[in-house]
Amino acid sequence: MNQNLSPLIELQKLDLRIAEIKDQRRKIPERLQAVDAPLREAQQLHQQTNVSVETLIKERRSHEQDLEAHEAHTEKMKSRLSDLKSNKEYQAHLFEIEVANKKKGDIEEKILLCMEKIEQQQLTAKDAQEKLSTIEKAFTQEKQALDELEHRLSTELADLEAQQRARSAHVEKGLLARYNSIKASRKDHALAEIKEGICSGCRLQLPPQLISEVKRAEDLHTCPYCRRMLYWDGQIPVQPMPGPELDKTSVLEIGESV
Repeated sequence: MNQNLSPLIELQKLDLRIAEIKDQRRKIPERLQAVDAPLREAQQLHQQTNVSVETLIKERRSHEQDLEAHEAHTEKMKSRLSDLKSNKEYQAHLFEIEVANKKKGDIEEKILLCMEKIEQQQLTAKDAQEKLSTIEKAFTQEKQALDELEHRLSTELADLEAQQRARSAHVEKGLLARYNSIKASRKDHALAEIKEGICSGCRLQLPPQLISEVKRAEDLHTCPYCRRMLYWDGQIPVQPMPGPELDKTSVLEIGESV
């Protein structure tokens, strides 16, 4: 491997992990929002059911007040019966009392219907409360986990960025500028390892001559397709040197005379 690339390879490892951490941190608000949405829905449903119960209770109380006032009015009407002089007036007043009693029955029916609705809505409100409690618990747990993750990632990021600055200081400036330029244009990594004749960056087959030059590590080379700096993480196999050929005439066969 070209020795100039060794510090860059270590730097790239830091850069990739830093990018990974930043990506994870960017997604934390989205994950929190994902658990916050059902919480807000449950809160809204719980509030709506409670408002419905309160509205029905107010409606029942209003009917009860109407009934109380109506009964008082009916009692006054009954008390006037003894004051009536003619049979016609008496019969007419009885009819009014009968109408009043029917109206009383209508009001009582409204109160009963309202009480049934209140009971049903209270059950709905209870279910909404239980659902809200469950979702609140899940939200609290998830938020705590995300807060802990954010703290861990933030701590690791600060440490990695310090290492990044330290390693960058040991890289030749021109090479570092070239590395940063490629990294910025590729949006990921600037170095690509050659594996089985393929650039690990773009996954394309490389020319054999280029592979040989990268393996010799005499100069820096880039992939002709993705322009990443290439390196080969391995040892160039050493070919055994052939020994000197023996002079056949100087070798005597066993039992052969000079």
